[in-house]
Amino acid sequence: VMGATGSGKTTFINTVSGSHLAVGDGLKSCTNSVELSQSFMLAGRTVRLIDTPGFDDTNLSDTDILVMIGASLSKMYEEGHKLSGVIYMHRISDFKMTGMSRRNFSMFRKLCGDDTLRNVIIVTNMWSEVNAERGLAREDELATDDMFFKPVLDKGARMMRHDNSYQTAADILSQLVPNRRQTLLIQRELVDEDKDIAETTAGAELARDLEEQTRKYR
Repeated sequence: VMGATGSGKTTFINTVSGSHLAVGDGLKSCTNSVELSQSFMLAGRTVRLIDTPGFDDTNLSDTDILVMIGASLSKMYEEGHKLSGVIYMHRISDFKMTGMSRRNFSMFRKLCGDDTLRNVIIVTNMWSEVNAERGLAREDELATDDMFFKPVLDKGARMMRHDNSYQTAADILSQLVPNRRQTLLIQRELVDEDKDIAETTAGAELARDLEEQTRKYR
């Protein structure tokens, strides 16, 4: 489960799995490491969810986060575990897709790679914080604008709503659990191709961002 800090990743995981992972307050990060939920049954299968920090963490640098996520996913892959799917959480209550939101989503794409997008669900949540009309307009914009989620939806990803209930969380997961398990791009690059984290697609993206920021402040 990925997404920006404060997008509801940990709450989603706790709701559906019965886990008690620590939840942050507002936009302050609480997930400082890659954490696993407790195992639970869904649609006759044993499921575990992975909680990840966002690339806008208040305590860790983006490089620290990439190294951490890369190491965890590599270890899992080396031990023979593959993912049935990836969830990207997005607050529908955000009326602007900020630079930080776009950065998080861009890093998410670089970690997953386009080949795995059929196993990706973008989950919009915090619907109770917006009126229905505004929420629907925002959802439509996110799904149809090339600046937002349209490019991944065109390649097989899906978008679903979460209303903070167990039922919608279980419905979302039930779309992913039966999938053929996939290897993420970052796993292939680090394990199969034996690349250093800086040589991966996600690592190169971070380096470009850093260079751009440095140029801006010269």
